[in-house]
Amino acid sequence: MMPPSSSPPLPPDDLSRRQFLARTGAGVAGLLLGPGVLLESCSPADSATRHIRGGLRGPDHAVGHLLRTPGRLPAPSQELSTDILIVGGGVAGLAARRELARQGHAPLLLELEARPGGNSASGQSAVSAYPWGAHYLPVPDERNHELLAFLRESGVITGFDAASGLPVYNEYHLCHDPEERLLLHGHWQQGLVPEVGVPAADREQMARFFKLVDGLKHARGTDGRDAFAIPLDQSSADPQFRRLDQLTFAAYLDQHGFTSPYLRWYLDYGCRDDYGATAAQVSAWAGLHYFAARKGRAHNATASDVLTWPEGNGFLAEQLRGQGTGTILSHTVACQLRETPQGVEVLAYDATARRTMRIRARQVLLAIPQFVAQHLLSGVAGAPVAAQPLQHAPWLVANLTVTELPQGQGQPLCWDNVGYGGASVGYVNANHQQLAQYADGPKVITLYWPLTDAPPAQARREAYQTTYSEWLPRILAELEYLHPGATPFVQRVEAWVWGHGMVAPTPGYLWGPERAALSRPVRQRIFFAHSDYSGMSIFEEAFYQGLRAAHAMVVPV
Repeated sequence: MMPPSSSPPLPPDDLSRRQFLARTGAGVAGLLLGPGVLLESCSPADSATRHIRGGLRGPDHAVGHLLRTPGRLPAPSQELSTDILIVGGGVAGLAARRELARQGHAPLLLELEARPGGNSASGQSAVSAYPWGAHYLPVPDERNHELLAFLRESGVITGFDAASGLPVYNEYHLCHDPEERLLLHGHWQQGLVPEVGVPAADREQMARFFKLVDGLKHARGTDGRDAFAIPLDQSSADPQFRRLDQLTFAAYLDQHGFTSPYLRWYLDYGCRDDYGATAAQVSAWAGLHYFAARKGRAHNATASDVLTWPEGNGFLAEQLRGQGTGTILSHTVACQLRETPQGVEVLAYDATARRTMRIRARQVLLAIPQFVAQHLLSGVAGAPVAAQPLQHAPWLVANLTVTELPQGQGQPLCWDNVGYGGASVGYVNANHQQLAQYADGPKVITLYWPLTDAPPAQARREAYQTTYSEWLPRILAELEYLHPGATPFVQRVEAWVWGHGMVAPTPGYLWGPERAALSRPVRQRIFFAHSDYSGMSIFEEAFYQGLRAAHAMVVPV
């Protein structure tokens, strides 16, 4: 939800989400928000949610927290040896595994969950596959050759145009029209930039901001590099740009007279969507990067186009897994690490077999969040230590199976559907790429909710303490704000809490000295790869971090 200083204006005849929540005595809202609302058999006989099935899911915290108390592990009953050990099967770990396979290696990979993928996890129901995390990839810059090579091998790119040399994308993977819409003043408008009912003065500010962004897209520093690039390590080191990392995006906007509440809502939405944090929490460099770094070109697509799948980026994670080699041990957590004369020794717990393994490796890649890596590095001399904990944003993701969505005026159902002023950042239609098949049947929609109302640690603690029966009315209230009368058509609501959903690029982290120091290898034995070491939790950065680490492992620096 927006902070009071930037709350969007609402006309008298517009039912805001706050007003909707306040009307707890009227209609469905009263039933959803009344006291004692529980789920299924525990629901009151007249509960409006009695027909809804589902539950609360999330990462395996019980197993993951074993690394905090390695002394409680049973004695090792199995010993393994491998040349390279990868701890963590998110996008960075899978990308490193794929690249190491190209160098002739078959690393052993440990993954906490049942399937690798990390924040690109996905699920499947009788209706559809659906994402549990990241759900799209913007059309990449054609200069990102390694990423394009991966997409070509994955069948996402079918070839390259003979005349222009630009990639040709498989039309199935490009998001179908209509792509996105915004509920504003009771009307679904096309696109997410507020337009309907926006005063002329606000429109002028928005035009001025996008003119600024267009200039930054083409700007280059004195070193000849793009001012803003993906991967961000390829961006210019010119101080005129990097000093933007020292102040918040909100402060930058204030300095430049961007005060329109409509514009500020949109920019806050962008920061919450990509970073899980508000414009007042991320650096100005990061806020501008969101708009100025996307420069993808293709024979049949533009920088504004995105690639998406019913399962979201779970498709990309599965492609990475299939293009690598070496054993993946699921439900296995690394709990202790120490150096040996021959390399590294790791104690790992297999939660399925309930046994501890001693794994010896020449090199280990910690493809896990930085705060998790800190636990494993506690006994390693000279290991990098963060001066301040990185900010990780908590999220709620909910997959709702619906038989119908009552539609309001304006643009019809799109892939991305957002409510102006809503607590969430909207939902995506998991079946959008299969509209012909699912137009008249049940759909799965995925609601994304960055929990930014409180500081991350507090929001994370409160999220963990919130039960499914408490989440359900909040989720349904958000749905009712977008689609009044939708609750009777909801069959299932599956919710997932990401306590440390993504790193936030807070001021000073992206271009301060600490980010590079934290990712520096330890004696060519212990390496690091994760989007934490980029400061931005997007697919391209995690992929890049995996490749960077893999190259460092096979080619000593």
